Amino acid sequence: MTEPLFLQSTLKDYIWGGNKLKTLFGKELDSEKIAESWELSCNDDGPCTILNGEGKGLTLKEFIEKHGAENVLGKHCADIKNVPIIKLIDANEPLSIQVHPSDQYARSKGFPNGKSEMWYVIDADEGAQIAYGLARGVNHDELLRRIENGSLKKVLRYVPVHKGDVFYIPAGTLHAIGKGVLIAEVQQNSNITYRAYDYDRTDANGQKRELHIQDAVAASCTGPTNLKQYCCDMTTIKLPWGSRRILCACDYFLTSLEIVRKKVSCAASPDVYRHFLILDGEGDLIIEGETYKIKKGDSILLPPQKVDYCIVGQLEYLSTFSLSAEDI
Repeated sequence: MTEPLFLQSTLKDYIWGGNKLKTLFGKELDSEKIAESWELSCNDDGPCTILNGEGKGLTLKEFIEKHGAENVLGKHCADIKNVPIIKLIDANEPLSIQVHPSDQYARSKGFPNGKSEMWYVIDADEGAQIAYGLARGVNHDELLRRIENGSLKKVLRYVPVHKGDVFYIPAGTLHAIGKGVLIAEVQQNSNITYRAYDYDRTDANGQKRELHIQDAVAASCTGPTNLKQYCCDMTTIKLPWGSRRILCACDYFLTSLEIVRKKVSCAASPDVYRHFLILDGEGDLIIEGETYKIKKGDSILLPPQKVDYCIVGQLEYLSTFSLSAEDI
């Protein structure tokens, strides 16, 4: 199986979204706002659909079930639940202060996975920031009290963000993307979010969004957050064809930022897929003499294969696959 799979994203119009995914990435939705674009997903809450080849019209999950996980994903990711979700997120307004559960907590609630994630900041307004964990340690009683009396923000750590910043958000970390931040997110295959605070916002029907206070408290890590421990600040490697920067290497995925200035020849692997999310530019993906046009906004899954391939053009993209950090 050498043909790349071009994926149609699933779009979400949450109340905090903006229009950058329309104007910058050409996403289309019959809604004023687009908050998220799920670019790689086998999750039933936002499945991707295949746009080309024999799988055209199938969801990626259906295609994997038809052909077998090892054939589509490789032996290092031979289970659909281990396929990351990759998103573009446009925060025109701040997201709720929230937390995602660990694998252990999620499984105690009947879910297969928890949710750790990585953010790559594509762009950020001047003065933009994120909430990232706690500035000091608290116990669960204090955390609950602060959520209930509206003073939670007083113990959160707020961090200014800029284009090119990278953050790893391990499960259990209270966090929020701030207003004016555009990110690419790579996460575990989970859609579990426990909202602790949502600014008393109401939806189009005048209803406040649901909070999940008890689960948020139980799932949260209460120690002070060591920002540098989880920020991926790995050196950009200059290469003849451009550059590579490893953004995140964890037990769930490995993601790098690749910048191609002319042509790069890539060694394929028969054991693992590759996913490309094109952030800028255009060019060609060439496999066994077949040329596939690629451009900004494209989401492409390359199944495991033995034949090498090359990428030609002026391109910036995220490359993601499922190998643990020990396998780098």
